[in-house]
Amino acid sequence: MAVDMNHALGDLCLHWVSLRWSLMLSARLKPAVTRVITPVAAFALRRGITPNAVTWVGAIGVVICALYFYPRGDFFIGTLAICILALSDLFDGTMARLSSAGSSKWGGFLDSTIDRITDSSILLGVSIYLINRDDQLAYVVVATLVTGLLVPYIRAKAESFGIPCSGGIAERTERLIISLAAIGFDGLGVPYVLATGMWALAILGSFTVVQRMLIVKRAI
Repeated sequence: MAVDMNHALGDLCLHWVSLRWSLMLSARLKPAVTRVITPVAAFALRRGITPNAVTWVGAIGVVICALYFYPRGDFFIGTLAICILALSDLFDGTMARLSSAGSSKWGGFLDSTIDRITDSSILLGVSIYLINRDDQLAYVVVATLVTGLLVPYIRAKAESFGIPCSGGIAERTERLIISLAAIGFDGLGVPYVLATGMWALAILGSFTVVQRMLIVKRAI
């Protein structure tokens, strides 16, 4: 029993390290990807395509993939499709920077709102799959979904009072990479990775909520 427990803990540590490497890799790849898509973004603008249109197409695609593939248990295919569609987030931002009008308030509001929708659909799709299998991990995924909504809400509410409230141990980018890495690796049959990722997100998200609440409390 002790040997099995040690083996399980070792696997959990290994999967957590792999998630951390995913975060580092994403930070390194983003500038390179931006350089590649900039000419494409400029071409799209010349053809009359707007950044908001790209935002909508990417968001609808992510929601459809998350709610179709994940409840069926097709975690790897679903994650691969979502990762490709998620490039629209970089694409529309690049288009907004290149356009003569620049980033608009409506565009920023739309982007932020759609981020909440797409992030929630990913976790909702996974939770549906787990609920259908009577898996207790579904409770953790729901908790992760709730904290993922609370983090940006606290920031928005604080900023409505004129209090800057960004930062925290797990912002959207970190949460999204961890969730997609955990779901995708689970689809490849890697043991414990989904549970590790969801528990990590629930804990880190809760910690971030507390961090932002303390920021507001100190500022009032």
